[in-house]
Amino acid sequence: MSAPLTLVCWNFENNGKSDPQRRRAGDELLRSLNPDLLFRQELWDAGSNGSVIFNEQARALELQGVLGEGSCTALFYNPEKFSIVRDWSQSRAPHYVMLPTALTLRYEEAGLDALPFIVVSYHLNYASPTQRLLEAEWLTTWADKGWGAPDGTRVTLDAVFAGDNNSYPTPGTPSDPALPTLDAIKNAPHRLHRSYPASDGTRLPDTRPDAALRTAGLEDVARYWATAPHGDPTAVSRTVNACDSHGPDSRIDRAYATPNVLHAVEGVDVIEVDEDLSDHHILRIRLNADRFAEILNRTVA
Repeated sequence: MSAPLTLVCWNFENNGKSDPQRRRAGDELLRSLNPDLLFRQELWDAGSNGSVIFNEQARALELQGVLGEGSCTALFYNPEKFSIVRDWSQSRAPHYVMLPTALTLRYEEAGLDALPFIVVSYHLNYASPTQRLLEAEWLTTWADKGWGAPDGTRVTLDAVFAGDNNSYPTPGTPSDPALPTLDAIKNAPHRLHRSYPASDGTRLPDTRPDAALRTAGLEDVARYWATAPHGDPTAVSRTVNACDSHGPDSRIDRAYATPNVLHAVEGVDVIEVDEDLSDHHILRIRLNADRFAEILNRTVA
């Protein structure tokens, strides 16, 4: 039996708040989690001077990586387990303000005839609920990529998306942080940023990106694990702490996957981070490696 695959998503605030010591502390924390796939956001300074900082971070993590345009997002991967089939990261403007990083990867342990799969690290727009919805809709195009299977048929590849949604999950999952009442968000501009206008003129907490992704057939992995028969309700723990300007605890950082991938999930948790290090906590997902290989070979029951 192979060791589980560990997927980690973290919006590491301003890549360590432009402080090398803090950045290295964050990288050391990530390395301690031994990720096989790492979805990162807010790497603002990592692409400067020939990507010196990004390359330093990849070495510290003992991973290889791809830095997206504008250093908004990145993906790191364990080269002993994954290899790049295609990099989709170029020329995604003007659909996004903060450009995602997207790769088609091959899982080497699944074998030569296994299908590849797609991973996307994203950061939806901070200020505009209208732009966020547009960006979420465009993200779904990576859940619809075709591939020629060994038997000659054309299939749709599985995919995993993870990032900062700057919006809320649709309510209904037990133990999910409650949606805020808008008057609990004390900062008026942020109250605008995290809500959208209803048909009657009132404003509602913005759950539309979540609804769009789920309408496209993607599943919130933490929600799935929180409600699975052998799952854990703490999977939907907060990823951002309550504060006066932004409102109560919220689950802003989420991962979505195509339904096949859910058969391989065997754990989801949130690792809380000191606020001096980052304003977001770390989302971790564990996949059963053997089952994931079966999925990519289309032999899973």
